[in-house]
Amino acid sequence: MLTTPDKRLALQAYERILDLIQSRQARPGDLINERQLAEALEMSRTPVRDALLMLEAEGLLVRQGKRGMQVKEMKVEDFLDALQIRMLLEPEVSRMAAASIPAAELAGLRQRFEALIASASNDGHEVDREEVRAVDEGLHGLIAECAGNQQLSSIIRTLRRQTQIFDLRSVPERFEATCREHIAIIDALAARDGDKASGAMAHHLDAVRASIINRLIRT
Repeated sequence: MLTTPDKRLALQAYERILDLIQSRQARPGDLINERQLAEALEMSRTPVRDALLMLEAEGLLVRQGKRGMQVKEMKVEDFLDALQIRMLLEPEVSRMAAASIPAAELAGLRQRFEALIASASNDGHEVDREEVRAVDEGLHGLIAECAGNQQLSSIIRTLRRQTQIFDLRSVPERFEATCREHIAIIDALAARDGDKASGAMAHHLDAVRASIINRLIRT
């Protein structure tokens, strides 16, 4: 069992490796060399090894025998399966969170979504994908946290990380719609309306699913 300092180092390694995967610096199919990764992160191999095991358990890395770990190549079928489970869980979690979610944090997230929409409306302006990912994670993470059920929160976090491999580059036309759907969720939560928050979350996830299916049909 990890001691507290060891656990803290492993979590730091986990977050840094996760960022490499989500930012596509470590791309699907890439092999992960534990020694080289530890050197790049300027950490010992023990917390890096523990972090890799956590990411394997979450389904973001797959073991390739003696070759080590590989960043999982998420198929569309994997994405849709994970999204289906999210569609069962996250609307209810949004309903649960509505009574206690902090209004100030919701207001801050709303401003960030509005700023993203405004920046994207400027011709030739590149969307800040890191900010998109951060604010999206901020809202969904806050909802899961405020639902008051740690097991649900953990399950949703794992599912979200699996689906985040499919980012807005897969469906760039969804950018503004996605931001506005998130704002609708925020407004329902700010009004402490659990039913409306649940419906807004269900609408958002259903729209994401439909956009992926439409993209498949067109290709």
